[in-house]
Amino acid sequence: MFEPAIAPSGTLLGLLQRGRGDGTLHALAAPRAEALAALDRCVLADPRHDWRVENRSLYYARLYLDLHGGLEAIEAHLFAPEDHLDTEEHRTGLALAVLGHLASYGRHDALLLLRRYAATGTNWAWALDELALRDDDAGLRSLAEPVLARFPQDETGDTELAGVVRDAFEPRPWRLWAEDQRDAVGARVRAAQEHGSFDRWQRQMRPTGPRPGWSVRAVLDWAQEGYERGADLAGPAARCLAAVAGPEDRPELLAAGRDGAPGARAAVLHHLAAGRDPAVLDLVEAAADGVHPLDAAAAAAAPGDPYGDVPGAVDRDALHVARAAVTAYLRMTGEDAVARARAWVGRSDPLAAAAGETLAARGEERDAQLVLGALRAAIRAAGPDAPALGALVDGAGRLGIACAAPVLRHVYRETASSQLRGRTARALAATDPSFASGFAVECLWDCEETTREIAAQHAETADVRVAERLRRLAADPAEEVEVQTAVRNRIGPDLQV
Repeated sequence: MFEPAIAPSGTLLGLLQRGRGDGTLHALAAPRAEALAALDRCVLADPRHDWRVENRSLYYARLYLDLHGGLEAIEAHLFAPEDHLDTEEHRTGLALAVLGHLASYGRHDALLLLRRYAATGTNWAWALDELALRDDDAGLRSLAEPVLARFPQDETGDTELAGVVRDAFEPRPWRLWAEDQRDAVGARVRAAQEHGSFDRWQRQMRPTGPRPGWSVRAVLDWAQEGYERGADLAGPAARCLAAVAGPEDRPELLAAGRDGAPGARAAVLHHLAAGRDPAVLDLVEAAADGVHPLDAAAAAAAPGDPYGDVPGAVDRDALHVARAAVTAYLRMTGEDAVARARAWVGRSDPLAAAAGETLAARGEERDAQLVLGALRAAIRAAGPDAPALGALVDGAGRLGIACAAPVLRHVYRETASSQLRGRTARALAATDPSFASGFAVECLWDCEETTREIAAQHAETADVRVAERLRRLAADPAEEVEVQTAVRNRIGPDLQV
């Protein structure tokens, strides 16, 4: 995944890149040319760390409407020579999604750009999906020939076409084209649909993947063989062990969990953790102790890759087992796991980060200071975008840790992740008395619908901007149902509209 360059949070560009509500408010107050330049930069160079889970397109589209912005920069970006050199979706996906929202608001120039790009652009499938939701039948039918021309009329081309039709996110254009009376269009699409349906049936009927022998030893050997060839089979092997292992196999499993080969050991840790075996927590601790003490930044790397790029680690085998141990522990939900977390949270390795997440998710009021300490440690170690922060922020809100509000406000302002900011807003609503008259107001313009929903529930209606914004959200057909429901719940008793 590419790493975008994010401007400081106090700048207009930084606010817009983060999708903060203050970004819209500052852009509307800034000189129009400056605001449009920053907006174009955001749309043409996607600022999201993970574009699959963070929203920006509706946020940017609304700002284009408010600023009466032209689409010349987007057009130049879509049809630049780079479009045929860099075929990754993230280069043009955000721009196409923004055009889709603009088309739904009635911007005909956006609709024409989408049609043109669907006919000639590299990321044409994305553009076609946007059009499937917004264009009329005539517009979609006009794209049948240029899209089908991308697939040669030979065996290879027909196979590729069948795969595209089968996996289409929005099937409406293909269904329209299947009704076309021309053999080059309708007959070809219908044949691709039949081919795709047959392929799907074949995949469902055909067994895939390796099948280890049905014994504990065979499953452990299979997990180790996978590890030796670079495949992590700990999860699948653990599921196999759940099917074949009985009480009589526990001594063998415990021995493998203590001293087995790394692939087998990782599988056993996952299996024992899923079954809440009383010995697994000691095995997890032993696995974590097998790696040299790490610096705090590495400890904050959990949960994605609990050890990240660890300097000074013992060896690859120890790291593999330690990662598996931390991941398996994070999936445990029993009281024994919570009790052990209280002992582990003071460590200086990824197991400490996992313990902090466990206490945040399942701890009691007496664990509030431990969760707050883990939250502060994660920020000191890896900043406001540390992967472990999501669970810790949720925990601060769940436990109502009022003294965590200053730390949460820092995360809210500085994080580049709009998803984390939304979770932080929810935590602030539970911990910060100033939230309703402060951040909740700007959250009404946030890029994430869940954050706008929180704002609609909490924003102080004495602020004149709030009443007008709530009315606008209630009337916007592009707004999510959950947000509009929250808005209307406030409009009734509070605004008498």
